[in-house]
Amino acid sequence: MTETHPKGAPWRNFYGRRHGKTLRPAQQRYLEEDLAALSPGPVEWEENPERRPLDLEALFGDRPLWLEIGFGGGEHLVHQAERNPDAGFIGCEPFINGVAMLLGKIREAGVENLRIHPGDARDLFDVLPEASVARAFLLYPDPWPKKRHHRRRFVTPEHLEPLARVMAPGAVLRVATDIPDYVRQTLEEVPKAGFRWTAGNPRDWREPWDDWLSTRYEQKALREGRVPHYLTFERDGRG
Repeated sequence: MTETHPKGAPWRNFYGRRHGKTLRPAQQRYLEEDLAALSPGPVEWEENPERRPLDLEALFGDRPLWLEIGFGGGEHLVHQAERNPDAGFIGCEPFINGVAMLLGKIREAGVENLRIHPGDARDLFDVLPEASVARAFLLYPDPWPKKRHHRRRFVTPEHLEPLARVMAPGAVLRVATDIPDYVRQTLEEVPKAGFRWTAGNPRDWREPWDDWLSTRYEQKALREGRVPHYLTFERDGRG
């Protein structure tokens, strides 16, 4: 039996930071002025206790939905939104400093096909319609390097099973990481959740995607001598 909060919400442990350094005045202003208007809709339990699905047609029309899980500073998310105006984007990020950074980039780029969920991706999965996501990105997720913390990683059934539910047959999942053990766990767990690894030769995981924008996390990894891996999966068809 699943544990719940008193109000009925599922009990979910959250690991990681929600706040960092004090925000600059401009970043605080972005949060106050822009964030509410860029919400995808009622996601949190308190605002949507019946877990009604998001109205994606109202958000993006008939455009396919692309999702970035943990967008960091938002540079890749804005890059993809600029390159793909025919897609709708939702970015998930609980770290409010990263959200503020993304809001500044959105202002600068002027993209209009992007929405932000400043919280746990699992809450968003609860309200996304089944098979609604055409592409998802998991880029340099928190590695949780200690063995006893591996269950906190995103590539566990707790996260992958609801992600698989909302991804359409044939949808693409991209995972980038510089941590060899994260690669191992990804290759073990993601196929179990209903995805097929598409690599045909070593270049497919050693070289970045053609539309890749290197993030600040990747640049740090390269400076410190770690090797990025680029893993591409395809959602299995449903019987």
